[in-house]
Amino acid sequence: MKKTVFFLAFAFCFVLNTSAQQLTLRKGVIIDSVRVHDTISENFALYIPKKFDVNKRWPVLFLFNMEGKGKAAIQPFLQAGENQDYILVASNEVNDSLSITQNVLITSRMIDRVISILPIDARRIYTGGIDLGGTFASIMPIVSKNIKGIVSIGGGLANADVLTSSNPFQFIGIASVNEYKSIQMEVSERLLNNLKFPNQLFTYEENTNPNAMYFVDLALQVFTLNSMAKGEVEKNEEFIHAAYRKNLMVVHSLIKDKKLLRAYSFSKEIIEIFRVHLDVSELKEVQKSLRKNKEYKVAKRMESNYRFQEQLLQEDYDYAVYEDVATYNFNNLGWWNYQMQEIEKFKNSENPYERQMGNRLKDFLDYIVDKNINELEEEKVVDEEGLSFLYMLNTITDPDDFEAYLEVISLSSKEEDYSTALFYLEELLKAGFTDKQKLYDIPNTALLRISPEYNALMLKYLKEARYDIKEQ
Repeated sequence: MKKTVFFLAFAFCFVLNTSAQQLTLRKGVIIDSVRVHDTISENFALYIPKKFDVNKRWPVLFLFNMEGKGKAAIQPFLQAGENQDYILVASNEVNDSLSITQNVLITSRMIDRVISILPIDARRIYTGGIDLGGTFASIMPIVSKNIKGIVSIGGGLANADVLTSSNPFQFIGIASVNEYKSIQMEVSERLLNNLKFPNQLFTYEENTNPNAMYFVDLALQVFTLNSMAKGEVEKNEEFIHAAYRKNLMVVHSLIKDKKLLRAYSFSKEIIEIFRVHLDVSELKEVQKSLRKNKEYKVAKRMESNYRFQEQLLQEDYDYAVYEDVATYNFNNLGWWNYQMQEIEKFKNSENPYERQMGNRLKDFLDYIVDKNINELEEEKVVDEEGLSFLYMLNTITDPDDFEAYLEVISLSSKEEDYSTALFYLEELLKAGFTDKQKLYDIPNTALLRISPEYNALMLKYLKEARYDIKEQ
């Protein structure tokens, strides 16, 4: 049956009659769960801009959250979608517990459904997400030539080996200079440049302008500008010049705030975006002036020095984790504690480049510890001693990760190493953990839980012990 659309006068909703289902869709709000099909339980979240008009074709951005939370995937992109007139869609079924193939099939069914019920411009289909969601979004253009671009916050390319210059797509990365992911995304940028894929990488600092949300909005503008350049969308000179002037002001604002390296990097991206639409000689002059600026030269040299130091430290940490796990080098935990103290000094430095290095190093350590834990846990025969070391290291690199303490207590108790279990129990309680029930449910701790020492700690920190403590 053909679908027909009935608009309610002066209302922000419309009704779609499809072959098996009538849908009432509201504009300007996130709809939590739209069914993919009557016979399939899969559903997705949907956002339709307030300006939506069924008589025109619309661009669509498919977003991913690898925990199956569609609404959460849409929320960070909501304002940009409204500003730039993009329909936003996010699956409630895609999950990192599923295989890539399963997630791709779920996504394909969702895309087909959206195209069947809404007036989508088939030339303007994009994907995006944050972290792992952004990485998964980079898979879809490889399996579907209909997807023309990706916007990813903190997520690099999923599999560089399958990229081919015969099927290029636009990649827009957004990354915090304080996160290790920015380094990973720089690697993706270099790869895409070598393959001659159109791409941009925008970096930001937390609590400063321009922030991540500014770049999300800009990313959707870039998709629109590219469509104008290709003749897929009617060229709008007012839109082009307004967008250019706004970003030119951002460059000057960064220069005024003495963020000269970011100003140069951003101006480079803006030139690439707008040069097919208008004269960018003003920005080229800004770049030329920056290159001659003494402060810029000093900052460039300083950043390079810290980047080199950071690379060496990353290599040392990566190798040290590998060696310590392979040899069960528990004696080296003291060295790791010292390294974290050094990283904290970097993080508290007055030098912005040293401070950024410290934040990225902390992020890098979290990444490699988690990576090694996941790899050991996925082995057929789990190396529990290696896993125990990693969880102990985890309590040093991330003292607020309470699960790491619980895992150490469980693994130590399994080996009847109760002194270690009690030590980490007290460290956990000192860190502020208060879930009494969870402490009595830790696997492998049946004997530990009835010990006087265990209950003495419970009484000391939580003012309650389940078992009596008898004085001898």
